[in-house]
Amino acid sequence: MDSHEISLRQALAEKQAAVDAQANTVRDLKGSGAADKSAIDAAVEALKGLKLEKSSIEEKLQAIVKSNGGDSKEAFRQSVLNTLERKLFFVPSFKIYGGVAGLYDYGPPGCAVKQNVLAFWRQHFVLEENMLEVDCPCVTPEVVLKASGHVDKFTDLMVKDEKTGTCFRADHLLKDFCKETLEKDLSLSAEKVAELKHILAVLDEFSSEELGAKIKEFGITAPDTKNPLSDPYPFNLMFQTSIGPSGVSSGFMRPETAQGIFVNFKDLYYYNGNKLPFAAAQIGQAFRNEISPRQGLLRVREFTLAEIEHFVDPQDKSHRKFREVANLEFLMFPRELQVSGQSAKRMVLGDAVSKGTVNNETLGYFIGRVYLFLTSLGIDKERLRFRQHLANEMAHYAADCWDAEIECSYGWIECVGIADRSAYDLRAHTDKSGVALVAHEKFAEPREVEKVVITPIKKDLGLAFKGNQKMVVEALEAMDEKEAMEMKANLESKGEVEFNVCTLGKNVTITNKMVTIKKEKKKEHQRVFTPSVIEPSFGIGRIIYCLYEHSFYTRTSKGGDEQLNVFRFPPLVAPIKCTVFPLVQNQQYEEVAEQIVKSLTAAGISHKIDTTGTSIGKRYARTDELGVPLAITVDSTSSVTVRERDSKQQIRVNVNEVASVIKEVTEGQSTWADVQWRYPTHSSTSTDE
Repeated sequence: MDSHEISLRQALAEKQAAVDAQANTVRDLKGSGAADKSAIDAAVEALKGLKLEKSSIEEKLQAIVKSNGGDSKEAFRQSVLNTLERKLFFVPSFKIYGGVAGLYDYGPPGCAVKQNVLAFWRQHFVLEENMLEVDCPCVTPEVVLKASGHVDKFTDLMVKDEKTGTCFRADHLLKDFCKETLEKDLSLSAEKVAELKHILAVLDEFSSEELGAKIKEFGITAPDTKNPLSDPYPFNLMFQTSIGPSGVSSGFMRPETAQGIFVNFKDLYYYNGNKLPFAAAQIGQAFRNEISPRQGLLRVREFTLAEIEHFVDPQDKSHRKFREVANLEFLMFPRELQVSGQSAKRMVLGDAVSKGTVNNETLGYFIGRVYLFLTSLGIDKERLRFRQHLANEMAHYAADCWDAEIECSYGWIECVGIADRSAYDLRAHTDKSGVALVAHEKFAEPREVEKVVITPIKKDLGLAFKGNQKMVVEALEAMDEKEAMEMKANLESKGEVEFNVCTLGKNVTITNKMVTIKKEKKKEHQRVFTPSVIEPSFGIGRIIYCLYEHSFYTRTSKGGDEQLNVFRFPPLVAPIKCTVFPLVQNQQYEEVAEQIVKSLTAAGISHKIDTTGTSIGKRYARTDELGVPLAITVDSTSSVTVRERDSKQQIRVNVNEVASVIKEVTEGQSTWADVQWRYPTHSSTSTDE
């Protein structure tokens, strides 16, 4: 909250107190019967004056609150959504049957934008970083997601309307309450405003108990019925299915694409020549049974993910190309700024890594590459920040996690997660499958090393665990050095220790008779280790929606009688690169237009031809709404007019050159300013809006 808002809220509270005091004075004068009429009239006038002053302060405060959100953002969002649906970028799925919440269909321009974004993602990451791309099934056996932790822990906290049974996501109800209260209750004290804004900042950190306590404290009820709500409880977000007709083999629709890469690590490592580091990538559909889908493409039940798993030696997380991004400067939001109630600050990426704000160079490198990717698409760099996860948001095994958040009319939206997941995933699948997902570092000369030797006593383990003996033995042998030495110390001091066997899904008691743990010196020719993984995960639908908002603007028509909608997509992502318009319905012009269309097709440039008899201005307006960057108007048989969408400037180009000029600009070989220098300017008062 800025200082101006604080001072206005304090002034409003003081003025309200003055109004209340003056109202009491008027009431006392009228009730006493002793005061003359002139004294009462003077007191009433003073009260009216105070109320006017209070109203003036309220108007100023309301203006500040609206500028931070509220009605203006809602109106802008509706303009964007109306245009997107009318131009068929996306529409609700199964609309003729009433639709299904959280499911959307992409129309022709939406499909084109999505494919262009994915094509650039492949170029920017897969090709430039020499990644290994895979394509894995959407249906995933239960055992895989049990090992990854999704079966037990992939949950959101849910509350139910206690009378109707309608379900709501608990944190969304609290977030909506805080935002609505901040926007509509101008009488809030500065302290209360600060409290609500702090809740919004740390909401992701709340436990179920903390969420439930806040819901009760604020008296939050079911949105439509106002009925009381249940306490929050976890709901697993995966869609369950069965594999095969018998129903014996249980599975799920994958909630992410990453697990397909992890289970293929051994083969990918071999394919890469048994060398680290390397990265694998996958684009595909993922599924999450959202409790209460909302916010259009931002929270859906089926969506496209693009994920990278960069495998690296945990002892060396430097990156040979880090210097290429080290000088980038952008908004970063470390956890200490969040907890202290401050705002994101511009930071140089190299400084953030050297100071330890970002854990390591490889994580920092991908943060920089994500920044370049998003801004190249057309995301406004002033409305893009990288927020570090709070301590309670991160899994216990994670070294560091950052989200690329983009600001839109819904607030700051997480669109890309960049996490150092340590070696958790490969270890979990190693434990569950029994297949060692490890890497090797060969030494030039043998090295004498001190190794922890874990020897399970199978006889005693068999007596204690019978049929589960094998799983307990495997879990003991899979311990890392730190875990093994902690167990050794506990066994020596206490005689027994509780030990988690993830394949059993429970803790077991290990006694000092069941295992021996000691350190021995050995000569080794190689080092065997489980790689760490750095994971950038991209929500493609969220990125595209934010791109729609960042690209949208309106401008007044030439006649000044209407507002025209425009999407300022960069040519890189524009659904159609250019349009072709014969100025009038004329056979010669239409033949030239067909000739140009053939040239554009041969050059691989997406285009649209419009031979309707409507005015050229209306045709320009129609294609501006689709975000088409260039328009060709055929107004002679030898040369044509090329018009740029945002500046509305025009140049004259020969018919046989126009396709190459369009290709040059839309593929980024030249800018519009470059070609303006080479071709004569065309000015006409009759061919634009």
